[in-house]
Parts: sequence; C-alpha cells; structure tokens
Amino acid sequence: MAITLSNKERMLLEDEKSHESMCIQKYTNYANQTNDSQLKQLFINNASVEQEHLNSINCILGGEVPNLNSNQGTSKMNTSGIASPSMSPVGMCEVRDEDMCKDMLMAEKYISGVYNVAIFEFRDTNVRNVLNHIQKEEQQHGESIYKYMESKGMYKIQ
Repeated sequence: MAITLSNKERMLLEDEKSHESMCIQKYTNYANQTNDSQLKQLFINNASVEQEHLNSINCILGGEVPNLNSNQGTSKMNTSGIASPSMSPVGMCEVRDEDMCKDMLMAEKYISGVYNVAIFEFRDTNVRNVLNHIQKEEQQHGESIYKYMESKGMYKIQ
C-alpha cells in the first residue's frame, strides 16, 4: 500500500531516522566496550532491533508501510554502514558499564517520547500502528536496561 507523506510527517520521520542511527551506533560502540557478557548481549540485541526500526522508517519514507509480521530481523546491521558489533571502536575512551546504561536508558526515554508525539501527527492509521509498535519496543529496551542495572545494584529505588 503506497502512502503520501506530508512535509511535517517526512520531517518527523527524518528525525526518527537520525535517532535510530544514533542508537545503533551507541549500542554497537558500547557492546564493544563492555567486558560483561550479559550487557554486551543486551546491547547487541537492542542494536539489532534498532536496525529493524531504521529499516521501517526508511520503508515509510519510501512511501510504503512495512509489514510488522515480516521477518525484519534477518537484515544485517552492516547494510546501513553502521559498524558491526565485532568491529573495534576507533578513538573511544573507556566508559563504565553503569554510565553506558544510564546513557542508553536516557536515550530510550527521550526517543520513546519523540515517537509518542509523532504517532499523534500521522494521518495514516497503518503508519501510526508501525510507529506505536516501534515505540513499544523502545520502551522494552528501556525496561531491559533498567532490569540489568537493578540486578547489578546500579539503579536503586528510593
């Protein structure tokens, strides 16, 4: 089903595209920096889902609504020019696991909020459903980071 986007919808998608690209890059870099295998896998998994989000955004920008039931997870992260998790980050300083988690949790909170606004701005119900699906996955990323942090004593409820 082909769709026509308004200028505002296109601008919102371009913003989301930029956010998704940054998340892929950060998750990938952080996966390379941590020595904790559990955290490394969490970051790699989240980067993979973020790549699916980026693919969906690009599909919408191309005038098509992606099929949420398709197997998007088969795409390779390198297709967008983003470094794969096995590559070493260049020029990266060492960051503590707790700081990486705080950074990504803050990013997920922000991006989830941006998707919330975008959902209300789109005319096409199918696109709104795709964006809602992505937002839910962003919230799940935040939850997975929170649970990891809590299990390691990095996030204390007061």
